[in-house]
Parts: sequence; structure tokens; C-alpha cells
Amino acid sequence: MSENSYGREQVVKIISSVLSRVESGTDGRLEIFRELKQLQKIIEEARQEIGAARAGDINSTHIPTATDELDAVVAATAEATGAIMDSCDIIGEKAGMVGGDIGEALSAEVTKIYEACSFQDITGQRIKKVVSTLSTIEDKVKKLIAVLSEKLPVDVDGNGDAEDTRVGDDRLLNGPQMPDKAITQDDIDKLLSQFD
Repeated sequence: MSENSYGREQVVKIISSVLSRVESGTDGRLEIFRELKQLQKIIEEARQEIGAARAGDINSTHIPTATDELDAVVAATAEATGAIMDSCDIIGEKAGMVGGDIGEALSAEVTKIYEACSFQDITGQRIKKVVSTLSTIEDKVKKLIAVLSEKLPVDVDGNGDAEDTRVGDDRLLNGPQMPDKAITQDDIDKLLSQFD
């Protein structure tokens, strides 16, 4: 919550004060009204802040993008590891043909590369755990949105795209793209052919 908003203790204090005034039967209607207005303000601030956080974007954009990117990392790592191991097979064969001390040294280095490639399996397992955690968070956010969606003053579903607030070169730098969203070489060739 913002610095101007009240904490949980303040809400409890206001409610307790109102209840005690009502129970005691004292004629403090104006004070009760003020305290209820203060409580209403606290609740409205909380609703505004939750709505402004665009919790729906977490489910509709951020988590799916993160899990897609992590899945792409696992796939790219597996592909690269496969290429490394294929190259090691060829080097191992050639080392056998060379023979002698040089062949043995090459074989020893190839064995080190094979051992180092075990990182791919460990990395994949760890990333899968992160994806599982993100899925759990996504489910919990969905439940929270379902509870709050009718009570929030703004759209929390995240149906609209969040505005890209980056400027200059930062707005152009998006890193590696997912295969289905990346610009193809044909697209680049078409663009460049316009300048010939």
C-alpha cells in the first residue's frame, strides 16, 4: 500500500471504535460517521491499488511469457548439448585414428566435455521446478482475481496489453524471440530489398 494508506491495525482500530460507540449507546453519530468515512477511504485506496497493479497481467502476460522463455531455454540447451555431444563423438573417432599420446590426450578431453554436458540435465530439472512454481502462483492469482474482480474499480483481467514504457534503444532491444514470434530471415530480406 502507499505511504498515505492505513495499515491493518488502523482499520481494526476504526472498526473497534465504531462498534464500541454503537454498543455503548452514546450519541456520537457525527464521530461514528467520520470514522466510517475514514474506513471507506482506506478500503477505496486498497481497491484502487490492487486494481492499478493489473493482477490479470500476471496471468495473461508475465507468467506465460516467463514459462515460454524457460521452456525455450530448456529446448535450446538440450539442442546445444546434443550438438556438442555429436561433435565429441566425431572427435573421439578421430582421436582413435590418431592414436598414441595425442590420441589419448584428445580422448581424455572429450571425456571431460561429456562430463561437463551433464549440466544440461541438472539445468532442465531446476527450470522445470521454477515453471511448476510459476504455475502454482498463476493458479493462486487466478483465484484472487476471481474473488476480487467484481469489487475492483478497474479491469484486472489483463485483457489489454500493458503499455511499453521503455524509450529509445531500450524499446528496440527485446532479446531472443520465441520462434513463433521472431522475425524470419525472409522478413529481413524483404525489408532490406526495399533499399536496393
